[in-house]
Amino acid sequence: MRIASVGHALFAATLIALGIYGLISGKFAPIFDEVPKAFLTREALVYLCAAVTLLCGSGLLFQRTAGTASRVLFAYFVLWMVLFKVPQIVQAPLVEGTYQNWGEIAVLLAASWVLYAWFAGAWDRRQLSFATGDEGVRLARAVYGLALIAFGLSHYAYLELTAPLVPAWLPWHVGWAYFTGATYLAGGVAILIGVYARLAAALSVLQIGLFTVLVWTPLMAAGVITPGQREEFVYSWALTAAAWVVADSYRGAPWLAATLRRRGTPFA
Repeated sequence: MRIASVGHALFAATLIALGIYGLISGKFAPIFDEVPKAFLTREALVYLCAAVTLLCGSGLLFQRTAGTASRVLFAYFVLWMVLFKVPQIVQAPLVEGTYQNWGEIAVLLAASWVLYAWFAGAWDRRQLSFATGDEGVRLARAVYGLALIAFGLSHYAYLELTAPLVPAWLPWHVGWAYFTGATYLAGGVAILIGVYARLAAALSVLQIGLFTVLVWTPLMAAGVITPGQREEFVYSWALTAAAWVVADSYRGAPWLAATLRRRGTPFA
């Protein structure tokens, strides 16, 4: 097996789980349920997407297949974004929710891009040098940073939906909504400009993970979660796993560095 980091293992396991869900249920996993009902061959696409995530998630765990699996995942998420996310932004460029939806796939794309940059073979490094190695990792981090900014803006645009999600035992729900929105924005900017980027990436994983644990997990445990909230739990879990991969790409970099001076691969 070839496990580069904790995030790598968690992301692979998450993809496997999403693939199994799709094959058993015959439905898109929540993170992919953006395909219009009228889309040609939509039903066949359900099983194709499930197969891709299951096989690629499994492939990421083995040395001989990690390069191919990461390449297919990278292309898969790029294609998904172009077909189903970018058109939403074009159709409604002033609706912040379209950017949040883009950000959710962007985080998965960033994680798969980091893994592709790590595991790319000799052919990929020659023909697609911009997407592999250190340059590929830097671009993946930039995509992730933009996604965090989209998440932060959504906290302000949809404050009436965000504040009620703060656990009841915490005071100042609106204040927490403003604060977490600000931390997403600050983290995204830090990653884009390379100032305290490793710290920002790690804290963003913690924030997304805490949201999963403090908001959705108690509802799951109590058995009072609605179908929509269950989908949000899957979103949150998948984003946590993907964000962890991006944070792992900073391994070896100083926590408080103003610029990154180390190579962006754990195999350097």
